[in-house]
Amino acid sequence: MGKLGSPRSPRPQSVGAGLSSGMKECKGRCPESVIGNDPSLGRRISGGDYNWNRKLLLHGQKNEPAKFGACKGVYVGKKHTWFRKHLRSAVFMFGLMGFLFLLDSLMVSIFDTMNLQSSSVQSKSSGLKDDRSDAHEEKSPVLMHDRLLNLASSALAEKEFKQDSLNFWEELYPHASVWKPCAIRKSSKAIGKSEKSNGFILVSANGGLNQQRVAICNAVAVASLLNATLVLPKFLYSNVWKDPSQFGDIYQEEYFINIMKDEVEIVKELPPHLKSLDMEAIGSLITDADIPKEAKPIEYIDKALPLLSRNGVVHFLGFGNRLGFDPLSFELQRLRCKCNFHALKFVPKIQQVGSLLVQRIRKYDAAQSMLDKQLLGNFMSNIPLKENHSEGGPSKYLALHLRFEVDMVAYSLCEFGGGEKEQKELQAYRETHFPLLIERLKNVKPVSPAQWRKLGKCPLTPEEAALVLSGLGFKRGSYIYLAGSHIYGGQSRMHPFTNLYPNLVMKEDLLSPNELEPFRNFSSQLAALDFIACATADVFAMTDSGSQLSSLVSGFRTYYGGGRAPTLRPNKKRLATILLESRTIKWKSFEERVRKMIEEGQRVRVRGFGRSIYRQPRCPECMCKSNLH
Repeated sequence: MGKLGSPRSPRPQSVGAGLSSGMKECKGRCPESVIGNDPSLGRRISGGDYNWNRKLLLHGQKNEPAKFGACKGVYVGKKHTWFRKHLRSAVFMFGLMGFLFLLDSLMVSIFDTMNLQSSSVQSKSSGLKDDRSDAHEEKSPVLMHDRLLNLASSALAEKEFKQDSLNFWEELYPHASVWKPCAIRKSSKAIGKSEKSNGFILVSANGGLNQQRVAICNAVAVASLLNATLVLPKFLYSNVWKDPSQFGDIYQEEYFINIMKDEVEIVKELPPHLKSLDMEAIGSLITDADIPKEAKPIEYIDKALPLLSRNGVVHFLGFGNRLGFDPLSFELQRLRCKCNFHALKFVPKIQQVGSLLVQRIRKYDAAQSMLDKQLLGNFMSNIPLKENHSEGGPSKYLALHLRFEVDMVAYSLCEFGGGEKEQKELQAYRETHFPLLIERLKNVKPVSPAQWRKLGKCPLTPEEAALVLSGLGFKRGSYIYLAGSHIYGGQSRMHPFTNLYPNLVMKEDLLSPNELEPFRNFSSQLAALDFIACATADVFAMTDSGSQLSSLVSGFRTYYGGGRAPTLRPNKKRLATILLESRTIKWKSFEERVRKMIEEGQRVRVRGFGRSIYRQPRCPECMCKSNLH
């Protein structure tokens, strides 16, 4: 396609080649004819240059009458014969030339429009700006796989007007639709509430939106296990997230209490006689030093239940992933699913703005899916379409959760093509933010960045994410919603992505400053908008399967998607092996290997032992299996 980044398509070579071939053929068949030697074929057929050459020939006749008289009859006869033989071919060639030039102009117009959209997106997407760079300094793009990017750019140009046989906009495996949501059902194994509670459980959850969501549902299971009354969980303020939001700012309190009331009693506050107690002084404060992460139920029974029975209250401080997934009873697993997929509804403020966001990405009034109804309530159907939205027609969109924040990049110990400057920058960040990691590295055998990459431990760069989408056949014009905005390296890192996929948008591009104002300084509430946009997308793609957002979103899509909500999970170890051949691999081979990798990740699997029930709800505790028709 030429130079990477140029949206112009190349001039069709066949036009010039065809014309040259036609002229040579004419010259071979009509050596006596001046027409065959004249490059101005187009003007000659129209008659203008023919008259000029006729005068020239008459001038020659005056100078060489004998020579002209000898060939005059031959020339006139052959002239008419040539016209009869080649008139149809000439007309066909001119029609072909006109079509090709028209097609060329159309492609140039399309790509120029895309490029303008890309420029607009880049100028609006404040989250992608590199805060460390000078406002007047433009960083050059950081590339690791420039050859593959050129191949991808050419492949996208070729496929722009083609129908691909492989369609990753749809679920590849029909069996995905046989699993139906049923965690809300009344179970014959239900434990139910005891008439007398053993006491109250306080939970202070740390982390961001998604870590807190997991903590809430784990707390529900623990409250049932200990036959305790759960106080609405509190969210710890973090210097990282800097969000003072509490449960009622994000989730509907009354709805949550009502949905869970048959299995677990939930109250908004402690009774007055317990509020004044010093939890640490009475020994009721439980931290991760007392009960580790992924603890088994027996550890809660042995350590927490005696305190609960004695003091009437326990406080789990910094509660997160502190309940393992197995072994756990059927009913406790079902309660986790019921909490996550049914009881936690976003507050109307988030639902309303989330509906605006999804509506503006889709650009049309789509039929509501079950995912829409669960996440957005009745707001989706209440939003009138803007007039200009109907002009674009229906449009599917892909949501991408791109994990390439500076903390994740630095902690990985990998290298990302930025050279010595990048290495020094990341090392300085590690020394400031991860002192324990630095100390630990002093006592272990060093592992090279190349080895970490081979092991699949390196975050995917925006460049690699774009290559994966290109390999899967997503076209250049695909609409892509980007969740998360703090990309390490800013525009210098995003340039390879937006060069291949210019129709990239973020919530800041689709919502006005006034619409976003109520969410300013509330990172968890902003993350809820990303959660909604990702969960309701036609396709959801992740770059890090270990991310809590990616895990929860993919689980939601499995639970409510009805087998029509595909999720793309790259295997970083396999992808690293493929990209090691980026200097030599053919594009066809790259496509085949990437597609096989994604297809295997989309296979319909029942949750395995110890696997997250929030991410993989296909199991009897959460979903019911029906017959495939």
